[in-house]
Amino acid sequence: MRPIKQYRSKNELVYESLRAAIISGELAPGARVVIDELAADLGVSPIPVREALRQLEADGFVTSEPYVGVRVTEIHVRSIAEIFGLLEALEIVSGRAACVNMSTDELATLDALIDEMETMLDQPERWSQANVDLHRLICARTPLVARMMDTALDHWDRLRSWYFKDVFSLRVNQAQAEHRALVAAIRTHDPDAVERIIRQHNRAALTAYTDYLQQREMSDRQTGIDSENP
Repeated sequence: MRPIKQYRSKNELVYESLRAAIISGELAPGARVVIDELAADLGVSPIPVREALRQLEADGFVTSEPYVGVRVTEIHVRSIAEIFGLLEALEIVSGRAACVNMSTDELATLDALIDEMETMLDQPERWSQANVDLHRLICARTPLVARMMDTALDHWDRLRSWYFKDVFSLRVNQAQAEHRALVAAIRTHDPDAVERIIRQHNRAALTAYTDYLQQREMSDRQTGIDSENP
């Protein structure tokens, strides 16, 4: 990470820099976080690093244990289920509200974004950012949910970044089709149909990620057994 220049408070800048490093995988799941080293890398004192880590712990991105220190939160099968469970709950609330309250102009904006995403299927990074924009549009009528959604999407983005080549790129076409179905359901003003599609969408993604991680964990265990018994 590069030293940062101050144009806002150091606490904000350090927090944003560390959060971005965690989401991108620059600070990998399970990595030990050494405050003095981070402070030197960022060109700040240890104080704003400590404050940033407190906020990151509250957001679920790092964990702190007595006599162990701070580590980037691991990604396990149970954490994947938690992330997608949270996304599903928030999307249901915002989706049902959008189904009832979205204006014709807002629906047209959704349609235009979906069409634009269609041109990004071979550019998963751009598609992923547009996906975040899509969810923010759907959350427009539920501002409290929108704030919670931002944090949940950051956790999803970390998951996507870490397992990008293995899972996410294989789901882009399916996810695009599911998003089209969601917007079509919002247009029908049928909240139950919207909720049903959201559940299907999130659970398909959850299955893809958990299946992959379970296979990876089994492979890692087998590799460990093989290395112990050459």
